[in-house]
Amino acid sequence: MENRKIRVGITQGDINGVGYEVILKVFQEGGMLDLCTPIIYGSPKIASFHRKALDLNTNFLTIDQAEDAVDGKVNLVACIEEEVKIDLGKPTKESGQAALMALERSIIDYRSGLIDVLVTAPINKYTIQSQEFQFPGHTEYIQACVGEGQEALMVLMNRTLRVALVTTHLPIRKIADAITQDAIVQKLRIFNKALKRDLGIESPRIAVLGLNPHAGDQGLLGEEEQTIIKPALEQAMGEGIFCFGPFAADGFFGSRAYEAYDGVLAMYHDQGLAPFKALAMNDGINYTAGLPIVRTSPDHGTAYDIAGKGLADPTSLREAIYTAIDVYRNRMRYDEAYAHPLRKMYYEKRDDSDTLKLNAPEEEEA
Repeated sequence: MENRKIRVGITQGDINGVGYEVILKVFQEGGMLDLCTPIIYGSPKIASFHRKALDLNTNFLTIDQAEDAVDGKVNLVACIEEEVKIDLGKPTKESGQAALMALERSIIDYRSGLIDVLVTAPINKYTIQSQEFQFPGHTEYIQACVGEGQEALMVLMNRTLRVALVTTHLPIRKIADAITQDAIVQKLRIFNKALKRDLGIESPRIAVLGLNPHAGDQGLLGEEEQTIIKPALEQAMGEGIFCFGPFAADGFFGSRAYEAYDGVLAMYHDQGLAPFKALAMNDGINYTAGLPIVRTSPDHGTAYDIAGKGLADPTSLREAIYTAIDVYRNRMRYDEAYAHPLRKMYYEKRDDSDTLKLNAPEEEEA
């Protein structure tokens, strides 16, 4: 495995929120520079404004391109040329456009191999909308840009709880139609592989939640558990995925049953994320599984209500950086370990020999 500092690309997010505050606070800690080389995508003027407003002393090196990043420094790629008005605590089209410019540049640099992983500070999903960005959020945009045909899976996690979603940013009225056997099985495949390859869990156990209250009460409150979710679990189990359920969501989290599992697959956004954030708001992070890129983010939003007040907790962003580094290293170890699998071995059955053969027999021509 290559032994060098991992280059962590960090987008500035919405400049009127707490993005710069948590970034600058994280890198006040000198030890972070021993773990990685940060490359922030944004504006030195905007970063300086926040640093002065918050009375922080984090130093950064302004560079024109990621190739110029220096180890041991907080590097900032200047990717916003025009003057942008900063209006702390307020969503504006200008702040949305600035967030998009930073995100676009980070994706270009990832494609060029200039950063190893991507950590995104919070955006406003409304103000960032434009001709270039017509997506519900970061995850869908990143999948479209660098997914290489692979499907993303949103996972909210901390060190003890990992919650993935079958559906993400979808109106409640459309959720039931989107819950299909194929969709559940596909998400289980992605989740299972990510738990193994990205998080180093050898034989992950995945709990699956029901869609309806009380997991449908055997059809009394809904039939999706019987007709869709259970068949999906049976299919996934047949593929070697250890999945269990469906469980009623309220009792599952209330009884702390999640502690017996390596991951939880929820059917929709608030079913999984509301309990997760109640349990792990400070140290939880958003991790995008299933894509070639390693991408994480803090699990909080722009927090306009406290922007510029010095109250933002940097723990979630710090954990997002830690997780991105860990996932990158785990992938390298996993891929290295499975790069040259042993040849399949079998005993020849067509004779009485107990000789162990190393190659499968060639098929006879018809």
